[in-house]
Amino acid sequence: MSGGPRQLFDPEAPPEAAASVPRAASGEAAPEDRRAVHSIGGVYEQVEGALNQAFPRNRHLWVRGEIQHVSDHRSGHLYMSLIDPEDDGPRRDRSRGGVPTLNVKCWRSSWAPLRHGLAKQGIELAEGMVVVLRGSLDLYRAKGEISLVLAEVDVTALLGRLAAQRAQLLYTLDSEGLLRRNAALPLPAVALHIGLVASPGTEGCRDFLGQLTGSGFGFRISHVPVSVQGPGAPASIARALTALSRSDCDVIAVVRGGGARADLAAFESEAVARAVAGAAKPVFTGIGHTGDETVADIVAARVCITPTECGQEIVRDTRLWWSAHVAEPAALLARRVPTYLDDAQARDTRARGRLTAAARQQLRVHRERLARKGTSLGRAAPERLASGVARLSAHAARLGPLSLGHLGRQDERVQSWRRLLAAYDVERQLERGYSLTLTADGHLVRSAAGLAERQEIVTRFADGTVRSRVQAVQENDAGGNA
Repeated sequence: MSGGPRQLFDPEAPPEAAASVPRAASGEAAPEDRRAVHSIGGVYEQVEGALNQAFPRNRHLWVRGEIQHVSDHRSGHLYMSLIDPEDDGPRRDRSRGGVPTLNVKCWRSSWAPLRHGLAKQGIELAEGMVVVLRGSLDLYRAKGEISLVLAEVDVTALLGRLAAQRAQLLYTLDSEGLLRRNAALPLPAVALHIGLVASPGTEGCRDFLGQLTGSGFGFRISHVPVSVQGPGAPASIARALTALSRSDCDVIAVVRGGGARADLAAFESEAVARAVAGAAKPVFTGIGHTGDETVADIVAARVCITPTECGQEIVRDTRLWWSAHVAEPAALLARRVPTYLDDAQARDTRARGRLTAAARQQLRVHRERLARKGTSLGRAAPERLASGVARLSAHAARLGPLSLGHLGRQDERVQSWRRLLAAYDVERQLERGYSLTLTADGHLVRSAAGLAERQEIVTRFADGTVRSRVQAVQENDAGGNA
């Protein structure tokens, strides 16, 4: 910042507050003091004196910088480090091996009300944020560090930048056709499978689930637990939306209970906005309380002011579908059933009357037909019986001679088979002088080739058998000689 320290003071600072630094503090020592040796404490005393003279503690200065690191310490104190933003940082300092850094600290007694005020405005200090701070400079001798003791944060400037970032994000989404993309998705006729993106156990989650479980309808909930605030919340919510978008749920509900504006920062992020806009299922949001509208609400298919109303909205749609498709038709059917039953009973009575008359008529016709056939049968039976007896007598007269002739022919056939069988009888052949040669185990010997030397054979005659042993086997040659 050029122009000397005068421009860093409060506008109400008196002119004398910008008095020039004494020569001793500026480092231009008198000639007679060049050989003086200073102690470290003495050096810091002169530096602190020069610092207090240039930047009096009762006069605050405004500093603009980009948050490089921020730590909300568990002790209640705040610690930050600031650097010049990229657009106006001094290049000469960067080229000399470093970036000018200013440490900022805010004690617990001052930081608690400041943090509360920022939260009410929906602001949470984070790395990369450009801030304008007011405070006094302080020298910490133990480390030789100059730091800014924070007293005030320019909320107006921060809100303006956040609003500009929000407007730029909405413009980008609109130019890419994502702003109303999710709202253009068709809503299911009835949504019974709900994908839920919420932090489990929170009041908002319980309020939403209480509306569904108390409705009496059989909702099926696929709950993906997420973190709804903090640095990792946007990525967690975006992953849950992507996962549920690929599932078979009917709609996705994103709910979060009320809180400070800073607590809803995750739903202002680009990651969550793009995940909602790109979801393949309609997204219902119930984020915060009345008056809260996040970027996620703007790009969602349906916006509810609270988690409770989000659950009521889903139940209301289901109840309307139930009324139109189940309750009203059932009531109409209940009113018309008595009339239908009366008409059906009357038709049944008439049909029974017609069926009884037709059955009686058919019985009468068949009785008369049966009587006529019985009479005709009674007259024709003697004639048919006599005719049958005559035919039976004729057949019986023919059957005796035919049977005797057939038996005679069969007897002659049997006698001829007996004569043929006797001609081939083995015993008769043996009586004629023939013999049979068998092996010891009773198999017939048909040729000399089937015998071996010293093999025992049995020769059968008509009057007995002879056992012998083969001495030699002689086979006939090709000319028939033995």
